[in-house]
Amino acid sequence: MKGEMPDKTKGEHCLNIYVSYELKERVKDLSEKHERTMADMVRALLKIGIPIMEGISEAEEMMVKEYVELFRRFRKMKNLKEL
Repeated sequence: MKGEMPDKTKGEHCLNIYVSYELKERVKDLSEKHERTMADMVRALLKIGIPIMEGISEAEEMMVKEYVELFRRFRKMKNLKEL
């Protein structure tokens, strides 16, 4: 049915990552500052960071397309000037 969660096996949703000591300290400091657990802070950072990274990827794709289009226009103008 629509909206139902699929059956999950134990540990399927778990994510283990290695980060630098400095990054771990930054997350720890943030979690203490906002009175959250480190796990809650990492979840919040991922929820916020994923849409940002998706937006950056879309912006990069758009930038490359615009640059190619601009380059083609300049090339056409150069060819017209040479005639």
